[in-house]
Amino acid sequence: MVLEVRNITVKFGGVTAVKSFNMTVKKNTIHSLIGPNGAGKTTLFNVITRIVKETEGEISFNGKDLATYKPFEVIKAGISRTFQNLEIFKYMTVKDNFFVGHHGEIHYGILQEALWTNKVKNSEKKSMEKALEIAELLGLKNRLNTLAGMLPYGLQKLVEIGRALMSEPNFLMLDEPAAGLNPTETIQLKTLINRLRDDFNLTIFLVEHDMSLVMDISDRITVMNFGEKIAEGSADDIKNDPNVIEAYLGESKYA
Repeated sequence: MVLEVRNITVKFGGVTAVKSFNMTVKKNTIHSLIGPNGAGKTTLFNVITRIVKETEGEISFNGKDLATYKPFEVIKAGISRTFQNLEIFKYMTVKDNFFVGHHGEIHYGILQEALWTNKVKNSEKKSMEKALEIAELLGLKNRLNTLAGMLPYGLQKLVEIGRALMSEPNFLMLDEPAAGLNPTETIQLKTLINRLRDDFNLTIFLVEHDMSLVMDISDRITVMNFGEKIAEGSADDIKNDPNVIEAYLGESKYA
């Protein structure tokens, strides 16, 4: 298991957002987390990335206790993510958005940068090579010098995924990647997610409301409702689980 969530509880004042939650994610799988709005999915995402601190419980990643990590250290452990609400730098170019994701590979100071030393040159070259590789994958190679905010929404979502990939993660977390996409873009996203897992040897953990996408690509699905896990299994297991049908999927579509 690459990720183990054990008895996680998160309370905000008198509100329990996540309650005694347990989950494991296997390496090199696509694992989806679904549930109604307010179920606690994004809260769990934020606990994993240390933006939110759990009230109780433990989370380990590759055998290491994530409680010892600060938010900015998680990326060094190999975890990268996108956000439910699009978070890109709209007045920066696509290339510079990508470079932000590669900041963990920068190991030089202001003086070295001012003197444009060989160390700086080599680092910049490495960042550019990585940016070109990812831009090619995402179909953004001809957009690298375009302001990110000038792109259509679907391409802006790809910029955010590209920035996450720049840190060379082995565990990629996608928070509602299909939100706001049209059907054609969603099909392209499905192909991309499968390719990222297969070609880049990634484990992918996603929160998503598009059930067609989830059912098509997931090796395993965990379902939350009111902060608790109510079901877990394959797509077929989830489609036919009466608790899931009642809480989320809708009997008429998936029964």
